[in-house]
Amino acid sequence: MTQHKTSPSLAGRLWRHLRSTHTAARRAFPSSTLKAIQASIGEGERRHRAQVRVIVEAALSLGALTRGESARQRAHELFSRYRIWDTEENCGVLVYINLGDRKVEIVADRGINGRVTREQWQEVCHAMTSGYARGDFQGSTLQALERLHVRLEAAMPRRDGDEDHNELSDKPLLL
Repeated sequence: MTQHKTSPSLAGRLWRHLRSTHTAARRAFPSSTLKAIQASIGEGERRHRAQVRVIVEAALSLGALTRGESARQRAHELFSRYRIWDTEENCGVLVYINLGDRKVEIVADRGINGRVTREQWQEVCHAMTSGYARGDFQGSTLQALERLHVRLEAAMPRRDGDEDHNELSDKPLLL
């Protein structure tokens, strides 16, 4: 789900993406923050059967921008490329953070998507984007992941006898 802002002009969007460098993304998400996100994903997945993956991208390519590719389209592309759909229970969840567009997208596989409402996904996205607006990348991401895990625990709780098998890496990707 998207946390919407007003649609910028192509020139404004290009400028934001050109300024959103990999270095800027590393400042927002240093290794200590990435490790905290990884730990949060691992802890949360012990409470539910869903598989969570976080991908942070500084900016879209010039080609993607000129084609008008949205953050949502990019999230779906990454969901496929990183095979987040390829889980035993079709329960992969991608949290995609696009710093250039200042958007968070959640893409969930068919085994989980119908069990969480659009409003619940948006609540998680809003927890991130409102914190990012204040410059709080680590705290707001961890808070949003906790909300996500609560939703996933209600939708796909662990069952007695479930083994703890991790089908997707908990390590966030910084593109």
